[in-house]
Amino acid sequence: MNHAAGRIDQAAARIDRITQSAALIGFFGLALMGLLIFYDGSARALGWPRVAGFSDYGELILPVVIASCFPAGLLRRSNLSIRLLGKRLGERASAWLETGAATATLLFFGLLAWQFAVMSSDFSAAGRTTPTREMMLAPWWWGVTFIMVVSSLVQVYVLTAWARAAITGTVPALETLAAPPDHSAVTSDD
Repeated sequence: MNHAAGRIDQAAARIDRITQSAALIGFFGLALMGLLIFYDGSARALGWPRVAGFSDYGELILPVVIASCFPAGLLRRSNLSIRLLGKRLGERASAWLETGAATATLLFFGLLAWQFAVMSSDFSAAGRTTPTREMMLAPWWWGVTFIMVVSSLVQVYVLTAWARAAITGTVPALETLAAPPDHSAVTSDD
């Protein structure tokens, strides 16, 4: 492996750690929502005081939770892919197809980030709040917008890796991130 590939591997590993940490934060937000749902449902059944403004919390937390998973999903290519021609056309042609798909995905996430910025700006200008607790929506949606911009930047990395692979005929470093774990080394004592 040449020195440049080693740097790419380090960059992929570093980006992977950051995106996995963001996804973990999203998981904790999802767990928090699960606890709120459990408590609110139990409180309703037992006649206890319910969570005031329960739907408001969902309106704030769930978009952040969902968006926080996108960067890791894009880097690890766990998004929906249909690869009918890649194996038949060869590795280099497959890399060009992946480059095209990465370009389309980047355009999509770029448009999403732009639309979230427009929406967040509108929320800021209007001073929009949640209906019950009157919590400001804009800071939360600016957070989602930031995550979508980060997702777009991660996709720029993915696109660059595939374009480099298509031009040089090599395997991109991020392919090792998306590969399933190798369990062939596991032995049995039977």
